Amino acid sequence: MYLDEILAQHRELARLDERNLKSLISDVAALPRARGFESQLRRESATKLAVIAEIKRRSPSRGALNPDLVASDVATQYSLGGASCLSVLTDEHFFGGSVSDLQSARAAIDLPVLRKDFTVSLNDVCDARLMGADCVLLIVAALSIREITEFKKLADELSLDALVEVHDEPELEIALKIGATLIGVNQRDLKTFEVDHQRAVRMASQMPGNVVRIAESGVRTQADAKSLRDAGYHAVLVGESLVTAQNIATAVGDLRV
Repeated sequence: MYLDEILAQHRELARLDERNLKSLISDVAALPRARGFESQLRRESATKLAVIAEIKRRSPSRGALNPDLVASDVATQYSLGGASCLSVLTDEHFFGGSVSDLQSARAAIDLPVLRKDFTVSLNDVCDARLMGADCVLLIVAALSIREITEFKKLADELSLDALVEVHDEPELEIALKIGATLIGVNQRDLKTFEVDHQRAVRMASQMPGNVVRIAESGVRTQADAKSLRDAGYHAVLVGESLVTAQNIATAVGDLRV
């Protein structure tokens, strides 16, 4: 199972991390303000579906997608195409990403950036901000309720937006209970990596009006984007179909419906 294997590696790395949390928090306090990932999505989705365009070299299920991409160049194409925000994979072992991908992408454009990775410790939350991200990913399926509560609280204290990812109704309940206002419904099952296109449509109506609703995974065509917009989503997070497109900027623009 992909998720179990990925989490096991990340939790082992966290176990070996001896850095002092207070020191990391102090380092974050010295940084410039984040760019405002959630506020950008709220603005951008007022007229059209917002697109969070993802920089992704490979995936465990599909293998190589665009392994030799230059993150700054792809980010520039995303921006030209009208992307609202970026998502950058920083997991190296399973997805071929890196911290340098995130930093070079963010330096190339002025859009807010999500660190797309498997957050399993408070130090990971700090690291997202320290590497330059404006938003951290918290996956309900990967965390205990105590962990996700603590991680969300720290992200708030660091002025770091948190995208809370859910896969079903019980996970959505947890996301709402911890006060998440930025919620992503992942249509991909993280255990099998299969995509259920009706999952996001089904769950949209169960989210309150104050939540920025994001559909993740399996969004490939303009028809997919329109269906999700009509279901009540503010944004889609798209990676594979964009990094493999012949014209990346055009592919982004097609999803802004």
